[in-house]
Amino acid sequence: MLRTFLLFFSSLMIISIIVGVGCLYAIYTFGRGLPDYTQLADYEPPVMTRVQAGDGRLLVEYAIQQRVFVPISAMPKMLVKAFLSAEDKNFYYHPGIDPVGIMRAVLINVKNFAQGRRLVGASTITQQVAKNFLLTSDVTLKRKIKEAILAFRIERTLSKKRILELYLNEIYLGFGSYGVATAALNYFNKSLDNLTISEAAFLAALPKAPNNYNPLKNSSGARARRDWVIGRMLEDEAITFEEARQARAKPLYVRSRDNTEYVQAKYFAEEVRQELVKRYGEKKLYKGGLSVRTTLNPDYQRIAYRALRDGLEAYDRRHGWRGPLAQVELNQDWLSQLVSIKPPTAIGDWHISVVREILEEKTKIGLDDGSLGVIPFKELKWARKWLKGENLGPSVKKPGDVLSVGDIILVDKVTGEKEDNATKEVNYSLQQIPEIEGALLAIDPHTGRVLAMVGGYDYEKSQFNRSVHARRQPGSAFKPFVYLVALDKGFTPSSLILDAPFVIDQGPGLPKWRPANYTKKFYGPSTMRLGIEKSRNLMTVRLAQTIGIESIAQYAHNFGIVDQLPRQLSMALGAGETTLLRLTAAYAMLVNGGKRIKPTLIDRIQDRHGQTVFKHDNRFCPKCQSSFWTNQPVPKFAETREILTDPGSAFQMVSMLEGVIERGTGRRIREIGKPLAGKTGTTNGSLDTWFLGFSPDLAVGVFAGFDTPRSLGKREQGASVAAPIFRAFMADALSDKPAIPFRIPPNIRLVRVNSTSGQPARPGDRRVILEAFKSGTVPQGKQEVLDGTNLAEFVPLTSSFGTEGLY
Repeated sequence: MLRTFLLFFSSLMIISIIVGVGCLYAIYTFGRGLPDYTQLADYEPPVMTRVQAGDGRLLVEYAIQQRVFVPISAMPKMLVKAFLSAEDKNFYYHPGIDPVGIMRAVLINVKNFAQGRRLVGASTITQQVAKNFLLTSDVTLKRKIKEAILAFRIERTLSKKRILELYLNEIYLGFGSYGVATAALNYFNKSLDNLTISEAAFLAALPKAPNNYNPLKNSSGARARRDWVIGRMLEDEAITFEEARQARAKPLYVRSRDNTEYVQAKYFAEEVRQELVKRYGEKKLYKGGLSVRTTLNPDYQRIAYRALRDGLEAYDRRHGWRGPLAQVELNQDWLSQLVSIKPPTAIGDWHISVVREILEEKTKIGLDDGSLGVIPFKELKWARKWLKGENLGPSVKKPGDVLSVGDIILVDKVTGEKEDNATKEVNYSLQQIPEIEGALLAIDPHTGRVLAMVGGYDYEKSQFNRSVHARRQPGSAFKPFVYLVALDKGFTPSSLILDAPFVIDQGPGLPKWRPANYTKKFYGPSTMRLGIEKSRNLMTVRLAQTIGIESIAQYAHNFGIVDQLPRQLSMALGAGETTLLRLTAAYAMLVNGGKRIKPTLIDRIQDRHGQTVFKHDNRFCPKCQSSFWTNQPVPKFAETREILTDPGSAFQMVSMLEGVIERGTGRRIREIGKPLAGKTGTTNGSLDTWFLGFSPDLAVGVFAGFDTPRSLGKREQGASVAAPIFRAFMADALSDKPAIPFRIPPNIRLVRVNSTSGQPARPGDRRVILEAFKSGTVPQGKQEVLDGTNLAEFVPLTSSFGTEGLY
């Protein structure tokens, strides 16, 4: 008996030594060159970046994996218990691998193998973390050994809570869900806090094979697996018998995740994306979990989008019909013919349709949804044939002058008209996508925050952002900065400048430069105010020659319009290229009193931990951090913005631009009935049109023109193309705002003057306005007329800008 015991004990010792040596050999062999497991201590899973509008509404999300990271402390205990029961009941007791679980799996697998059933695994949660984060998913013995070694090491480095946190936020659970928080949304449209026991158990049933337990494809299998997890939870005393019974009784329903509501501002969002990539790189953008609060005002953005589209479409209609999208030989199956035509991008809410029959007073059409409709003749009258040079063909006398049977066209439902009960036909209007492009920007003039940005007619048609990247000549929209230089040099709005022919010798071999007014007329001595209100080119050139192109170039640089303006006199008429963003910001600096602002699309950026890593407004304000209001005064900020011009000069310029809308080239905007100021701009040959303007607290810029520059038409100018867009935006944006007057600085006096002579008004004068003068500059007696003969400065020019005026 003793001999038998000694033999057994010796054999056991030998086997133990062999196993121990084997384990040491395996650890030595497979433990070398393993990934650095210590990185898991600081591991941060890839989390989406969320970009929000100024009111907190979601603008866009950037992510490679749809994941929401939730700290273990914020996860419901019931959910954690469900995963522990299903995946690793001894998680809090084993050192990384579970010997009891391994033995149980061996016994079960012997039985399953004999019965031809699927084998079960014994990986702990720690082993799964090692596999998911540090190893591949190869089903090999070598990988399992490495997994076990890493599991031991991870347990010595990380706390159990940290391991569980990594696991629950990393595990793939099907439906494109990485982590339990995303899975709860995708399967049940719920946050983790709102999950029931039944739903938590189902999520815990998924890690082994999420595709096998897809409730839409394998409802019975998914439910059986869920019930198995509920049984394990009952066995582990995580839930009561009654809770288990009720959980099993519940059906397993998948609820589609609510569609996320996004603010529509694609041009703006893309500019934000590019700025984030520039600051942090693409990896941080798509995986870093940034929280970005932008400056966008969704209401202004919606108004801007509609105003620009309507304005470009209105211009396009004025210049005729360019023909149908396509033409087909119509047969009985017209719907099949129609749906075979790929609709163009940028059609918005319009429909693609086919002309079925042309009658005397209407045209019958079929739409892409199979419905029928008609286009009344009155909705076709605009569609005169487009001719080269933006000219029009003969007037439309009948529908057949515009359309033919089989034409594929775009239509829009006519609002306000009822369906014909007899024919069930609905009235539609003929539409076409404009060739002209444009942009609109709205900026807070006090902070530089970009409140609205539309960079083109439609983002799907063209992703090029014309508000930021299109460099075009501003034409007369640049003139206010020429006049601002003069105001800072001692001129007043009543200073007289000669409006008469002006000729400059450009040098040997070059023709003489003869600028002209848009009207081709001359008006004699006129006030500076009139020169701006009527956009007089000859007055502007004379003034520029007097004050010096060097000073004008310096102001263009200071206001951010053009970094290096060529020292050529024609630049005073807006021949230097700039962007809408730069020019709108420059106008904003006029209305804010001449203080420098930097346009920004982003208010604040926070990292995944909620720490602010960027803030646009860096003003120091210790009293702004008060937790309670105890009748203390509103804190005041120290003014840190750079002063670019005399505040009195800035207000004088604002007052003169207010006259542009009251009496000048922008007078069609006057009907809004609010204090507004602005300036039109049109380049030679009507290639580009602009309107830049502002209210006391909102600066807006509009540009319109063809991407490949060509004339917009003989009669088109900033007042006819860009100004109506500005008017539509301001009318809607300011509809619920009080009429706030422009703020007057302390050194300004308002004096009643004769608008023609600029002299203080006398009894009986008819054309009297209030003029803004700095203290001590009110004109007394006869004024000298600036005619340019008192200076002989030679300013080199180039002949590439032509001889036409810029209006």
